[in-house]
Amino acid sequence: MAAAHRARRRSLGGVVLLVTTALVAAVLMSFTRSMAPPAGAAVVAQTWSDEFDGAAGRAPDAAKWTLETGGSGFGNHELQYYTNSTSNAALDGQGNLVITARKNTDAGLGCWYGQCQYTSARLNTAKTFTQAYGRFEARIKIPRGQGIWPAFWMLGNDLGSVGWPGSGEIDVMENIGREPNTVHGTVHGPGYSGAGGLGAAYNLPGGRAFADDFHVFAVDWSPNSLVWSVDGTTYKTLTPADTGGNKWVFDHPFFIILNLAVGGDWPGSPDASTSFPQTMTVDYVRASSAGAPSARPIRGIGGMCVDVAGGSDADRTPIQLHDCTGSAAQQWTIGGDGTVRALGKCLDVAGGSTADGAVVQLYTCNGTNAQKWTYTAARDLTNTGAGKCLDAKGNSSADGTRLQTWTCTGAANQKWTVG
Repeated sequence: MAAAHRARRRSLGGVVLLVTTALVAAVLMSFTRSMAPPAGAAVVAQTWSDEFDGAAGRAPDAAKWTLETGGSGFGNHELQYYTNSTSNAALDGQGNLVITARKNTDAGLGCWYGQCQYTSARLNTAKTFTQAYGRFEARIKIPRGQGIWPAFWMLGNDLGSVGWPGSGEIDVMENIGREPNTVHGTVHGPGYSGAGGLGAAYNLPGGRAFADDFHVFAVDWSPNSLVWSVDGTTYKTLTPADTGGNKWVFDHPFFIILNLAVGGDWPGSPDASTSFPQTMTVDYVRASSAGAPSARPIRGIGGMCVDVAGGSDADRTPIQLHDCTGSAAQQWTIGGDGTVRALGKCLDVAGGSTADGAVVQLYTCNGTNAQKWTYTAARDLTNTGAGKCLDAKGNSSADGTRLQTWTCTGAANQKWTVG
């Protein structure tokens, strides 16, 4: 990540009071338009949503959102004044919420630096909806321009009692205008906040700008993992092992925030190239509960099943191909944390090797990259640590063929079907 931009989360004004009363969660069932989650996310029911249907010019639904106000800079030297006016946040009559950043014409609005130069909007669900775990997603067309800073993020509902970063922060999507084809997904907690936040950037393929179209930004959150995706493509997974021994604080309900900032320590100020007004257009925001991923067979070359040799749960037991029997040794769970599990243990590259021909085995789950895998649309099962594919030795489908990792070739002995 570039720059120490996260101090903005410490100055939340009236939201601290709101958080202390954030206990209500509406339950709404089923959904129709969302992108498919990454493998293993196991979304089972929608728990909250706003589709932003309504007449043009209408304010956001007060039963779902609270509009924050103020020009304090929010701990990050932001330049805008957040208003509760429909000139800054309103429905467009076409199923969208439009958050608009404008040049300020009201001499009565004061900001931390003097008369405010800009107005915009920031909405949260602290009073109306909080949730721990599940899928949180929004379909957004972001604005563009130097100094423009849209975000879709979450804060812990204990913010008022423990403060930031102890309450935790999950940034599902942030963009700064000088990076038109890049978004960032990050978390902040005790010992990993501010410039030390943990996460990754995602670059839109082909050098396209995110502001040119709508995109679905999502995080899949389970007790032991957070998985970020853009348009259904996973780009980052974090687990408690990634916090360097610091506390994993993502174990309690969070609330949702949408905002469009102008200026600040990270994006810098607008310049002569920045045009106003700028708009952040939100098609929907949705939250879903997540059930435990189901255990399923993984079939490879010749229809043979991935199998724990001898059905043993001992560490270092080899993984092989075997006739499909339906036994527990052939039932695998692909988790949101990137692990592939059977018999209570993890599919593991021996010694964390990155070499071709590395042994694949069963081993006690430890959170290392040797145990993190990505199942792709091309049916490859790729080890994160090695960047290589799960491979049946010798291109063989014989009973007892050992599995290894090998440079991805697209061959039949590297293709796997889950379920």
